[in-house]
Amino acid sequence: MDKIQFSDVVLFDRASRPEFGPVAEYFQQGKVVETEVDNRRVTVKGLFTLGASFGADGNLVTSDLNFLRIFADRRTKGLIDVGIVHLQPGTDVQAVVEKMRATLPNDVRISTKAEFVEFERKYWEESTAIGFVFTLGAAMGFIVGIVIVYQILYTDVTDHLPEYATLKAMGYQDFYFLSVVFQEALILAILGYLPGFGVSLVLYNLGRNATSLPMYMTVAKALTVFVMTLIMCGASGAIAVRKLQAADPADIF
Repeated sequence: MDKIQFSDVVLFDRASRPEFGPVAEYFQQGKVVETEVDNRRVTVKGLFTLGASFGADGNLVTSDLNFLRIFADRRTKGLIDVGIVHLQPGTDVQAVVEKMRATLPNDVRISTKAEFVEFERKYWEESTAIGFVFTLGAAMGFIVGIVIVYQILYTDVTDHLPEYATLKAMGYQDFYFLSVVFQEALILAILGYLPGFGVSLVLYNLGRNATSLPMYMTVAKALTVFVMTLIMCGASGAIAVRKLQAADPADIF
């Protein structure tokens, strides 16, 4: 970080999108890498890894003085957009946050790291078109999944309706049939989830390489999707079992 104290020196994000050119490769080969940022010539003196995002295709790190040299108009508009405050280990973070909120003016937002991450996530999910598209796609996928699983279970129930009617005539209650259909739904959920998980890992890798976005499959994501898959198949089973509840053995035979 001491390198950025020199005039017109920046650090380059090696995980930036490829349209910025092979900056990281040239630097690692020992070449002098010079480029322009807002019509000002700068020199790359180091690398770091952050990754692109929906709002930025690449990132640079430099000092406050170099920042003002590159973006001279920010002298009048204000220098700081986001600042980081490091606390000593063992400090009551929430108490410091509350004190800063009480001290600083209302136009300054004070957040913990977790609160800032949640704020950014909610912004992209709820306040942007791409967030709406992703949410709509997930909802439509869930609904289509319910319909497909329902059709599979309904067809199976219809094909074996005489057998179910026989069991019903023997005194088996609706709860038994519900458990049978739910077992089938559980099997479908597991058999569908496992290959889907494998395909998702491949798609995550392809998406990460194509967009330079830090897309990774986490345990939390995998568990969330598995639970949603169970709910989806359970809902389909609950709808399909109504066919059995309405079946009358006298009508079947």
